[in-house]
Amino acid sequence: MKLYICNECQNLLYFENNICLKCGHTVGFDARHLDLITLKPDGGGVYTDVMQKATYRFCANAAYATCNWLIPLQDNSSFCIACQLNRTIPALTSQNLDYWKRIEVAKHRLVYSLLRLNLPVHRKQDQNDKGIAFDFLADVSREQRVLTGHDHGVITLNIEEADEAERVRNKLDLGEKYRTLLGHFRHEIGHYYWDVLIRDQSRQEQFRSFFGDENADYGEALKTYYANGAPLNWSDQFISPYATSHAWEDWAESWSHYLHMMDTLETAYYFGLGVHPERRTGVNTLDVEVNCDPYTIRDFNQVFKTWLPLTFAVNSLNRSMGHTDFYPFVVPNAVIEKLQFIHQVCRGASEYSG
Repeated sequence: MKLYICNECQNLLYFENNICLKCGHTVGFDARHLDLITLKPDGGGVYTDVMQKATYRFCANAAYATCNWLIPLQDNSSFCIACQLNRTIPALTSQNLDYWKRIEVAKHRLVYSLLRLNLPVHRKQDQNDKGIAFDFLADVSREQRVLTGHDHGVITLNIEEADEAERVRNKLDLGEKYRTLLGHFRHEIGHYYWDVLIRDQSRQEQFRSFFGDENADYGEALKTYYANGAPLNWSDQFISPYATSHAWEDWAESWSHYLHMMDTLETAYYFGLGVHPERRTGVNTLDVEVNCDPYTIRDFNQVFKTWLPLTFAVNSLNRSMGHTDFYPFVVPNAVIEKLQFIHQVCRGASEYSG
């Protein structure tokens, strides 16, 4: 994520801000330029950029405080590019509204990453369309549970995942080291982009050389995984136990991991972070400066070279605060190769579309 500033007073801003807490100016996100814009009101819900004099209005979901993205005034859409993807939202009781707000924070960060990668982001118009649709649903009853998952571009999320206690309970029940709303979005959207970038672009053979044969029966594979768990040596080849269940899940878990890395390293880059333990210990094996935007780097090895020192440092900071590791993963060489393949696929899609 980029680091944003108010163009009126130079105060630092979070991506989710809709107001500068220093000068009081309204701010909103312009997805066309991936920039947080400082605004002045013109009346009637119209705002002008204080720097460029462009005019905007806010996404209709700003009325619920779930979106701070802008729509150019000449655009007739009621919803921004991120909120257009919503097909179903929960009934807005007070609790559900709180859950939806948390969900939208994660979803907007996902869409930001997709736009940074210059990947196609389109609303699903009908069942046969290749676009994306989000259904945010609540359980009907204990017997009728909503399952989070992906089906031909439709991504369903059980809104209980926005309940921190419930999510931690699910995390423990499933033996997961990492489980977040943003992680769910990144994993499920990975299934969609397999369709777009692999199946529909004839990259199956190269994909299979890294992830295995996706033609293996998916239902049977999951049944076997939940019955027997992952192989004992799973960490030699996979990023997570669940990735062992099927080639599609290996892709989605690796894809999610790739987005974790790119977004975190972009944040580190904009903060000018570096890791220099040799200054205190004389050991320089982890010495690194995050001095390049990862989205601009062609060679994934250069991306990964900055990743491990950064995560070791942040894990150490977390432990100093009594928290579990920020990054609870070990990345074997086989997974690095998978991530490198994803990086190449994304760059190829970006250069083709750009």
